[in-house]
Amino acid sequence: MKIVTAAEMREIDRFTTERFGVPSLTLMENAGSAVAEFVLSQYPFAKSIGVVCGKGNNGGDGLVAARKLHDAGREVHVLLLAEPSELHGDAAEMFKLLPVKVVTALSAEELKTEAAQRVFEADVLVDAILGTGFRPPVKGFYADAIAELNSSARPIVAVDIPSGADADAGLVRTNERDETVVQAETVVTFTAPRPIHVFGTLSRRILANNARMGHPHFRIVGAPIGSPPEAIVSSLNLNAITAKDIAHLFAPRPPDSNKGSFGHVLVVGGSLGKTGAAVMAGIAVLRAGAGLSTVATAKSVLSVVAGFHPELMTEPLEETGEGTISIRAYEALQSLAEKMTVLAIGPGISRNPETSETVRKLVAESNKPIVLDADGLNAFEGQSAELNGKGKTLVITPHPGEMARLVGGSIADVQRDRIKTGRDFAREHDLIVVLKGHRTLIANPDGEVWVNTTGNPGMATGGTGDVLTGITAGLVAQNPKRAFEAVTAAVHLHGLAGDVACERMGEQSLIATDLIEALPQAIRRIQHAADEKLVRIAG
Repeated sequence: MKIVTAAEMREIDRFTTERFGVPSLTLMENAGSAVAEFVLSQYPFAKSIGVVCGKGNNGGDGLVAARKLHDAGREVHVLLLAEPSELHGDAAEMFKLLPVKVVTALSAEELKTEAAQRVFEADVLVDAILGTGFRPPVKGFYADAIAELNSSARPIVAVDIPSGADADAGLVRTNERDETVVQAETVVTFTAPRPIHVFGTLSRRILANNARMGHPHFRIVGAPIGSPPEAIVSSLNLNAITAKDIAHLFAPRPPDSNKGSFGHVLVVGGSLGKTGAAVMAGIAVLRAGAGLSTVATAKSVLSVVAGFHPELMTEPLEETGEGTISIRAYEALQSLAEKMTVLAIGPGISRNPETSETVRKLVAESNKPIVLDADGLNAFEGQSAELNGKGKTLVITPHPGEMARLVGGSIADVQRDRIKTGRDFAREHDLIVVLKGHRTLIANPDGEVWVNTTGNPGMATGGTGDVLTGITAGLVAQNPKRAFEAVTAAVHLHGLAGDVACERMGEQSLIATDLIEALPQAIRRIQHAADEKLVRIAG
């Protein structure tokens, strides 16, 4: 799903009407209807709905939602922060169709009247004050209206964007200002997300607020309202991964399938004291759907690896005196690699100099798709020029510290502009970069970047990266001709498994193997998302 700027969104709406003949009134009708449908589905026991509208198109969307909610039998209270005569264009037309009495407020004092307060006391509130075109800060009594919404302790559904937020904020980390922004529980946006829906402080701020208020189900969802794909154009070259984008990779399998149909992954990793990482990667390969998974590891720890799961095959490799993979194992590794679909190199492999030399040699000389992680990446510290994916599929999955070592900078440098860091490295080295962290990024050599919005802070625990390595290798093995799609699907699935596990375990108790156990349910959620009208963007 493309991410667009506020200005591009306005052009998309205009182009949809002028080029494709979809009336702007239809777009507004569809937008307000989507909001109403969401409120009805997610808050079925809410008897009363309060809708707070500004005088622009965002307010017009709110008026449509109010009409639809009234038609559905809900008790609807509408507060208009303007005189009806101030409404223009489509918003004025929608006001004429509204079948409920409207309360107006033009000052902070009028927000305190009994009629206005009745709106804020509804079971659920709809924020339709300010839309995408607004630029902070909020001034005048609109700020007072936002304060009334935030003090209501009711669930708030924001139309398109929480009022007061900057739609284009968040692409680059800056010093955050304390803006006056509606603390919505949910945002229903339209056509395509803006940067604030995916990046920035919006989700973090609202998630924290929801936790405080006991509203744990914050989400940002998107609704199609009539713009054809040809009208949705963006200069950002950024996309948000949604379940709908990747559901086709989890389609039912042909009846005549066999284990050879879904690829064989070789996990090269493990060492004395670090066998678990290779095992988790190997099992994640299988849970992601690959047909076969083999772990090649230092021979002295092979029995430990083999003892974890009977489904894993193992291969012993010559080792160093420290119990890590030796350069003497290279010929055996090369021979093994030729029989495989994908190589996953790095989990638990150690930073032993001889082992690092083996990693660099294997990455340089193998023409198989490779997923490189952990100490496999650290083997290229100071030698990142040797990382080149030209003519093959090479996927690297660094966290910010590993990325900093590859680029020769600091973690702060990487985090300051994660998009540029990932995009530049992918272009320069002709490979796929998975830059992990809050809003993991997947960058293609052509400059395209996809952003993942699944996952949670509970995944900040040892081993979750190894699980991602296995999931990625497993999905690439099943889709070798669609490797980039497979990588984006793997990252989304990994985060979603973390979310499923977090629902059961909580953030504090989550461990990496919980993600592996949650993969089947996460896959089912992706499969079911293909049939859903609203698209989950974040949360």
